[in-house]
Amino acid sequence: MESRGMGSRPARMQCWGTGEQDRRTRVTKSRMGCWGRRCQRRLQHRAPHPSWITTPPKSSLPHRGTDDRPTRAPSALCPSEGTWTWIHTTTLPSPPAPHLSPTMPPLSGCWVLLLFSAGVQAALESPSAVPEHVHLSYPGEPGSMTVTWTTWVPARSEVQFGVQLSGPLPLRAQGFLTTFVDGGILKRKIYIHRVTLRKLLPGVQYIYRCGSAQGWSRRFRFRALKNGVHWSPRLAVFGDMGADNAKALPRLRRDTQQGMYDAILHVGDFAYNMDQDNARVGDRFMQLIEPVAASLPYMTCPGNHEQRYNFSNYKARFSMPGNSEGLWYSWDLGPAHIISFSTEVYFFLHYGRHLLQRQFRWLESDLQKANKNRAARPWIITMGHRPMYCSNADLDDCTKYESKVRRGLGGKYGLEDLFYKHGVDLELWAHEHSYERLWPIYNYQVFNGSLHQPYTHPRGPVHIITGSAGCEERLTPFTIRPRPWSAVRVKEYGYTRMHILNGTHIHIQQVSDDQDGKIVDDFWLVRPLHGRMVYL
Repeated sequence: MESRGMGSRPARMQCWGTGEQDRRTRVTKSRMGCWGRRCQRRLQHRAPHPSWITTPPKSSLPHRGTDDRPTRAPSALCPSEGTWTWIHTTTLPSPPAPHLSPTMPPLSGCWVLLLFSAGVQAALESPSAVPEHVHLSYPGEPGSMTVTWTTWVPARSEVQFGVQLSGPLPLRAQGFLTTFVDGGILKRKIYIHRVTLRKLLPGVQYIYRCGSAQGWSRRFRFRALKNGVHWSPRLAVFGDMGADNAKALPRLRRDTQQGMYDAILHVGDFAYNMDQDNARVGDRFMQLIEPVAASLPYMTCPGNHEQRYNFSNYKARFSMPGNSEGLWYSWDLGPAHIISFSTEVYFFLHYGRHLLQRQFRWLESDLQKANKNRAARPWIITMGHRPMYCSNADLDDCTKYESKVRRGLGGKYGLEDLFYKHGVDLELWAHEHSYERLWPIYNYQVFNGSLHQPYTHPRGPVHIITGSAGCEERLTPFTIRPRPWSAVRVKEYGYTRMHILNGTHIHIQQVSDDQDGKIVDDFWLVRPLHGRMVYL
């Protein structure tokens, strides 16, 4: 009987009978039954290491009935009548024949194929010390950069770097290794390495590779951030990017290769979800973003899709400043002070209400310090995942008047009053899979600077929602009628560009991937150099 897809060419497969004197005698079979040519290719080409699978004697394999088409002939497997057979996938010597009980139940061809597939997968996932998921972050110390990567076995943590495009990398930095055990059923171990490079020259391009003698990454390049306040940082801002349908990623990669940005702000929700499939979805996502994240500091905040196992994948995989495992922190970039925080402490209270209290006290303290330094760094920019306001047609927190993020819990810990009190200029959000720009707003009231120049000297913070980078959940629709405080709404895949020109001007653009990179929103935010602590 002919197997489907086999064609006229005979399939070839190496088999060794356990009772034969010469165990390497090649047997050519023209018909392979349920194995087929596809399985043959896997046997001969995909398994990188020897792998053996036991198959029952052909006499023990069941026939299908004549009315059950197609029929699988038992002679399709290796011809070793009344004995068990080793199917060997390489030219290495085969192992001794196993001692099998004569009462062992026979295996069907499908079970054999299942066992084979498991063996191939195990071989392909053989542990490796070659670095993967390489990405950068800024630790908050001028002249420094942190390199983070993953291996599948313990290894040393070293970065070699220099300024020459080719040739040896003369500089060395060592770091440390942490073992992350995923919370899934397999309890997979992932070895995460962190090395901080210091005494970098401002604005200079560096070439680097990471790893150890057990395996090195390829070479990457990055440009050290400039020091001080008198320069103009450029950033890409987005949230809600998945391992699937990451529409914005190809253009972001091209932008990065062209040197368009100094840093990335990813405003929550990664991979969808990093914990899925025993954290393999997180692995795939980290590999996808490597061309961008290994070249620019990739700064993050947590979203609701990171909450599984108490945000453990998020905490383990990213290396943010501060001592809160990346839940909240701040850093300075040019004339701006950027604050990242977790909106999720308002929703996942079973991980501890104390996190909400600790974050709020930290935010109060950090904003007070930022205002004392406002003459040097006038801009205060915040980033958190779930917005206070939105006009999307769903039941998210931002559609409710008593938003938890905006109003707090039990009349305490509300962020709108806190941010307004300390004169926050710009608030970046995501969560909604769309782009929306609000008029300057406080407590549902619009506070435009003027009728013709609403964003020049506004009397309230400006909110930007940018969560349309692309994920498996697609885009989020808007309500039919926009809210009076909503200025621009775009239901298209894309991301935001932000240019902090100086202490008084910020330029913001929204890029549409649906329209091949067209700029679909463009405005300037202008604030006075002095008197920024309060809105008048």
